[in-house]
Amino acid sequence: MTTARRKPYGVKGAPYAFLLPATVLFSSFFALPIGYAVWLSFHKVHVFGLGLGKGARSEVWAGVENYTDALTDSELLDGALRVLGYGCIVVPVMLGLALLFALMLDAEKVRLAPFTRLAIFLPYAVPGVVAALLWGFLYLPDVSPFSFVLEKLGLPQPDLLDGGPLYLALSNIAVWGGTGFNMIVIYTSLRAVPAEVYEAAKLDGATPLQIALRIKIPMVASSLVLTFFFSIIATLQVFNEPTTLKPLTNSVSTTWSPLMKVYRDAFGTGDIHQAAAEAVIIALATLVLSFGFLRAANRRDKQEAAG
Repeated sequence: MTTARRKPYGVKGAPYAFLLPATVLFSSFFALPIGYAVWLSFHKVHVFGLGLGKGARSEVWAGVENYTDALTDSELLDGALRVLGYGCIVVPVMLGLALLFALMLDAEKVRLAPFTRLAIFLPYAVPGVVAALLWGFLYLPDVSPFSFVLEKLGLPQPDLLDGGPLYLALSNIAVWGGTGFNMIVIYTSLRAVPAEVYEAAKLDGATPLQIALRIKIPMVASSLVLTFFFSIIATLQVFNEPTTLKPLTNSVSTTWSPLMKVYRDAFGTGDIHQAAAEAVIIALATLVLSFGFLRAANRRDKQEAAG
């Protein structure tokens, strides 16, 4: 007599049970806040009379009015231009140094390679606010040891927190903190390249410089695309550095970057609906730029593979 095998209770629902905690966290702390921000961006507060008393303020449908105001706001547009100039300095310098350090560490007969990797990566472990405060005091002429040395040598002391040098000061903080992470990503890809590839190149008479330019860099192209993608997102979302340096200089306004404009409108002037619309615009701009860059990179890879 045979008996039918009974399936263990709950086997079919086990995958959903494992996914449930992640789904709840994703919905609670990611999807719902985004949806609420989008909902706020299509509303505004309507004030009746002097705005005093019960029912004097009500939330009404605004349509695309908040988006129209944001896209025609000169402060938001000026902040976007400043971030564009900031990114033109940060992204190429940071990725160039990360690639250079990765190639140097991957070279043969490198001394103290583990210590060097740690020294380059360590600034990334420093919180952004702490790094901005550290460099901010190094920039101040009254407390900076660099200004003291320049004064003793009779050399001019540039004010890095005013005018054009401010871009260099802010970019230096980002480069100092982000180069190590990008270097680790590129260096990991270099270590994954089979040693036989380099040995074959050496047998063909290739120099170390030729190996780096013609073999190593093309082999880590995907890592370069990834780090460039992350750098674009971080640049568009710059907030910590200018906000932290703002008390130290009058050159940084409350709307220096788009995210600072969002913060001021939400918590300074109390216009949370306008701030929500600006945040949605920044998110969409980041999505469009990132998607466009990834699509262009994928198209280029397909053309190279077909060729």
